[in-house]
Amino acid sequence: MVTKEEAKQAVKTLLGYLEDDSEREGLLKTPQRVIDSWDEIFSGYSIDTEELLQSTFNGEGYDGIVLLRDIEFHSTCEHHLQPFSGRAHIAYIPVDRIVGISKLARIVDAHAHRLQNQERITKGVADDLEQHLQPLGAAVILEASHGCMRCRGVRKQNSIMTTSAMRGVFFDKPEARQELMQLIHSRPL
Repeated sequence: MVTKEEAKQAVKTLLGYLEDDSEREGLLKTPQRVIDSWDEIFSGYSIDTEELLQSTFNGEGYDGIVLLRDIEFHSTCEHHLQPFSGRAHIAYIPVDRIVGISKLARIVDAHAHRLQNQERITKGVADDLEQHLQPLGAAVILEASHGCMRCRGVRKQNSIMTTSAMRGVFFDKPEARQELMQLIHSRPL
């Protein structure tokens, strides 16, 4: 495992690669600031998703779709270390237990706050919902704009990437998937 001091030195080395005067006043504390910000940006590595989803409540017979939509998220592309951000829509159909809605937002953050790709976040959230809640169905849809597409390479400013994972009835039953999509696209409050 690399120490914080070694990580700070690595940042200092990168600054020397970019900037002739990496010892100027504005850059002196940059290595520490970068490491501190990365501790926050990549905090998902320290989150146990199983523990997050253990706290459930009696569903009291509710058997419809539970949807939390428009969950904003931010992540970092593992390929170029560029940010990407967007919205997640998370749904499940409970069997007997429901989870607090904040847990759905937290599970997205747990996956997004790591070096990632959008496909892995989508699959990881769906896997966690399926494994730990054991619902009749789980669905995860992510829409995101990627810094690696905007700032370098093809430089497309307005492209949005969409990924989805449909499990259980959302995969098997077109009518369940259609109802979900209608809920996602319904008018905001």
